[in-house]
Amino acid sequence: MVKTIYWQDDVVMMLDQSRLPLEVVYTECGDYRKVAEGIQKLWIRGAPAIGIAVAMGVALGAQEIKAQSFDEFMDGLQPIFETINATRPTAVNIHWAIQRIGKFVSDHKDETVDMLKKMLIEESQRILEEDVAVNRMIGEYGAQFIRDGDTILTHCNAGSLATGGFGTATAAMYVAKEQGKRIQVFADETRPVNQGARLTSWELMQAGIPVTLITDSSAGAVMKRGMIDLAIVGTDRTTRNGDVANKIGTYTVAVLCREHGIPFYVAAPLSSIDFTMDSGDNIPIEERHPDEVCTIWGHRVAPDGVNVLNLAFDVTPSRYVTAFFTEKGAFRPRDIRKLSREDVSLDAIRLKSE
Repeated sequence: MVKTIYWQDDVVMMLDQSRLPLEVVYTECGDYRKVAEGIQKLWIRGAPAIGIAVAMGVALGAQEIKAQSFDEFMDGLQPIFETINATRPTAVNIHWAIQRIGKFVSDHKDETVDMLKKMLIEESQRILEEDVAVNRMIGEYGAQFIRDGDTILTHCNAGSLATGGFGTATAAMYVAKEQGKRIQVFADETRPVNQGARLTSWELMQAGIPVTLITDSSAGAVMKRGMIDLAIVGTDRTTRNGDVANKIGTYTVAVLCREHGIPFYVAAPLSSIDFTMDSGDNIPIEERHPDEVCTIWGHRVAPDGVNVLNLAFDVTPSRYVTAFFTEKGAFRPRDIRKLSREDVSLDAIRLKSE
């Protein structure tokens, strides 16, 4: 699989996904500001991949800090945190990574500044490695709900390109293929940035999984024809009650699945679940530049001066979600809040495939 992001010779190498599938180009990020730019401009996207980028960006920025004491070092980290935190408001993995890094540094406050700088690089690599392992487990649990011969609908890109490797929504597909199940995938194009057309279809073709690209507005018609057995999507933030913020258009897919009696699954690493937020009503929704809607590959397709509302995400209420695939198992939406408690038996609430 193509690497999304990696550390090499004291710089972060980031795959510029805005150029896919026409070009495979890596951007060299020599400081945290460049990493923040990459997150904001969608060179890297997908909740888990963004979390990894945040950790690497902070590690890069830490190398620049001139400090003699722990307190000075922590003060130096604050503007780095603030710059990266301001890039994209919806993806909870930004906050998750910053909180994890902040706690990691505090837990090692007795180390020297030079040692802390080294340890932050190592921690960013650990986050990358953990993500790959998490994705694999999500795939193992999710594949249980895929039958031989199934056709799967997916929206946006929740594949290896959106993670450290293996993907979240695609993980179940990859494991199912390894198990010998004959599957095929329908991928929504996912306007306006076309992650489904540019990334998901390309990635699945590389993996040897039959994929059919459809327009976003075709999903309902395809379901009505009986061509879809289940849908699997990713998530940028899931709240305690099981509401899901994901790429714009996901809510539409979920409603259509309910209308046609099709299971709607969400692949959600625990790092993407915001246990501090009660419902999706409180999730900040990013609005992006009108040019994403008004132009295609630099060519204008809408009248000059037209009003544009370019919502990057929508929120799917938990009642439309059949189950979540996590690294701890598959769970019903009503049980998501229980995953943050240490006194809960996961075996008692883990969902089994029929």
